[in-house]
Formats: sequence, structure tokens, C-alpha cells
Amino acid sequence: MNRREGEGGSRRNADAAQDREASAQSSSPVIAAFKVFQQELDTKHDKHERLVKISRDVTIESKRTIFLLHRVTSVPNAEDILNEAELKLDAVRQKIGQIAEELRGEDIFQFHRAFTGGIQEYVEAASFLHYIRHRSLISLEEINARLVFMKSEKEDSEGLSGGLSGGQVLTFQVSPSDYLLGVADLTGELMRMCISSVGNGDIDTPFQLSQFLRQIHDGFSYIGNTGPYEVSKKLHVLRQSLGKVEDACYALRVRGSEIPKHMLADVFSSRTTHMEPEEGVV
Repeated sequence: MNRREGEGGSRRNADAAQDREASAQSSSPVIAAFKVFQQELDTKHDKHERLVKISRDVTIESKRTIFLLHRVTSVPNAEDILNEAELKLDAVRQKIGQIAEELRGEDIFQFHRAFTGGIQEYVEAASFLHYIRHRSLISLEEINARLVFMKSEKEDSEGLSGGLSGGQVLTFQVSPSDYLLGVADLTGELMRMCISSVGNGDIDTPFQLSQFLRQIHDGFSYIGNTGPYEVSKKLHVLRQSLGKVEDACYALRVRGSEIPKHMLADVFSSRTTHMEPEEGVV
């Protein structure tokens, strides 16, 4: 009987100690501060995951736009395809508007890695469309000018039947590094466009693309080692794309009259450019 009473007393003492510890923790300023930190980290993590998801959608839709634009070399009327591509890019911009909404009031560089891939893909698609229309490179200012969004405050006025109570302007600014990386990826699409054009009997486009790619390469060469690290990695791919286009132009100039037009694409696709990897940036 005494043993049972001793066990019950020790259990009550342990429960009382736990209660005192819990009350002390609830009133501790250190514990309260760490709970605030936990909420902030959870909020940041949730925002990061939402941005990753939106960026993935931007990447997918931008790639679909690029695939659509490659059809302009094989259709008699390219304007319909260009208009459809513009509509797809408008939908992509709405997605980027969601990114701008998530980043409102936040430090953009804390979340940059979450959406940089999607923004680069959008720059690639937008610059590809701009080149097909105007045969020139779209500027960073022109890209940012299309990323201005008007957000309505209809959600904020729930319960009111007056409709829109106002609005505010949201802007998204593409960083120079994302712009450069998107333009670097554009060179690969231009190389594919060159091969497709040759296969369809268009002999002038490869020479225009060769000159344009040479200008882009010269521009990247001026950056040197002062640019982003990723640019140095993509510069080698840029050189490869330029080399393939120049190789196609050389073959057209020298052997163009010997090869039937319907066989040109197969000939150029089978040709490989042996380029030694270069270290660093010129």
C-alpha cells in the first residue's frame, strides 16, 4: 500500500513539474521569439514553393510558344502563327503577374532562384517572336514594358456590391542576368530555325541568322569575365550554335548548287562541328 502511494505521489510530482515547465516556456520571451521565427520561415517556404510552381508553368508555356514559332518556316502564312504565339505569351505574362503579386513587398533576391528558370524561358520565347517579326533583338526595356499589371481590389472589398473599388499597378522587372541568359538560349533556337529554313528551300535566312548570331556573340564577348557565372557556361553553347550556322552558310555558298534543296536539311543536320572547348570567356 505504501508502494502504491509512493508511485502515485511521484507521478503527481512529475506532472506538476511538466506543467510548471510548460507554463515557463509559454511565458519565456526566447520561446516566443523562436515561434515567431518559425512562422516567418514557414511563410517564406510556402511562398518559395508557390513561386517554383508558377515558374514551372511559365517554363512549360514558353516552351510551347517556342515550338509553335518553329512552324513559321514551313507554312505559307506565318502571321496566324505569330498571332497565336502572341496570345500564348499574353497568358505567360499573366503567370508572371502572379509572381509579381507574390513578390510584392518582398526582397526579390531571396526568392530569385525559385523563378529565374521560368523568366529566362520567357525571355527566350519573347525574343524569338520579336526576331521573327522585326529581325532584331528585343531590348531589356521592351521586355519590362510588357510586364506591367493592373491588379483590381475586388477581392479586398468582399461584401460590397459596388464592383471594383480601385486598383494598383504591379510591375515585374527582369534582371539583366536573366535577360542575358535568355538571349544566350535564343541562339540555339535560331540555329534550329536556320536548319529548318534550309530544308524548306529558304537560302537567305541562314546568312541573316549568321550575321545576327555573330553580333550577339560579339556582344557577349564584350562582357568578359565580369558577367554572371552562368553566362560563361552558356557562351560555349552559343559558339557551337554560331559555328553550325556558319558551317551551313559555307556549305550553301560552296556546294549549294550541287545539293538538291530537299536534301539540304539532311546534309546540314548530319554535319558535325568539331570545336575545341575554350576556357573562360573571350
